[in-house]
Amino acid sequence: MFLPNIPTSEEVIDKAFRRAKKAAAKVRTSKIHRQHKSKRIEEVRVQTACQVIKDTFEEILEKTPHVEELPMFYQDYIDVAVGVDDLKRSLGALNWANGVIEKLQNQYTFKIRRSPPENAASVRKAAFGRISSVIKRIDDELDFLNYAKQKLRNVPTVDTEATTAVIAGFPNVGKSTLLRQITNAEPEVADYPFTTKGIQIGHFERRWQKYQIIDTPGLLDRPVDEMNQIELNAMVALEHLADLILFIFDPSQTSGYPVENQVNLYWEINKIFRKTPVLSIFNKMDLADDEENIKYIEEHINTEDEPLMVAASEGSGISEIIKKLEEFNRENKINQGD
Repeated sequence: MFLPNIPTSEEVIDKAFRRAKKAAAKVRTSKIHRQHKSKRIEEVRVQTACQVIKDTFEEILEKTPHVEELPMFYQDYIDVAVGVDDLKRSLGALNWANGVIEKLQNQYTFKIRRSPPENAASVRKAAFGRISSVIKRIDDELDFLNYAKQKLRNVPTVDTEATTAVIAGFPNVGKSTLLRQITNAEPEVADYPFTTKGIQIGHFERRWQKYQIIDTPGLLDRPVDEMNQIELNAMVALEHLADLILFIFDPSQTSGYPVENQVNLYWEINKIFRKTPVLSIFNKMDLADDEENIKYIEEHINTEDEPLMVAASEGSGISEIIKKLEEFNRENKINQGD
């Protein structure tokens, strides 16, 4: 959860004035001399109301992570979901309000102390009017922060330290089945900003190394020219996570997509993830009875390694994929000098 609870402007004002009234009630029962009590009551009401507001906004600011300190995936995710600039602007409005409230607290506390006892209540009322006006001025910002909280409540939990493979391929080529077979568990499912299908994340561990497999239904299964701007931005976010792309082909074409289209999408994904290695996986080999389809794909893809032949629904070839991931991880660490 990126944002704590966000109150409305009315809730902030109501909370502040309610607490102020309770604080004043304690002063009324105190042993302060009657001559000074009326002024002290109004002074406490102003100070308490202002402090409650400042504490409320300060808590929001403290509990909200600094976007620039987050991993790049989360920075781009937030930008796709709600807009980083808009989020910072709204949080900045809380800072502004706290600064103004601090000045009003000092200003009206001084006025009450300098005023005759009979005028203290009217000075406090004027202070409350100014305080209410300030909070109402940031009503839109509070509404936006509440909207952002709802949009970010299902941010996927990703392990930025794990070796991460992102699955690509047309619908029904067996991506989800493959994910479940590799991770040997029901994957975590989380909403993504542009799709109700969400992204699926699975994890497994080998020789003390963590691996993370991510499938993004509705995103990596369509050509770039069919993606909207939000989807394209989200691709950038995924690019920060992907160490390797697992591109899934269906030579059997039982998915409903000709091998020619699958090859075109393969090159689209290569274009998007320009700096990320792509491992080709031929799935549904138990159903692929047309050698021409297999030959066509092999002749039209660019890969230094032989494509892996698997039948995910039967668990066939899964160990070879895991072995490739382990080999990739070792080579990657060597290249990075680890």
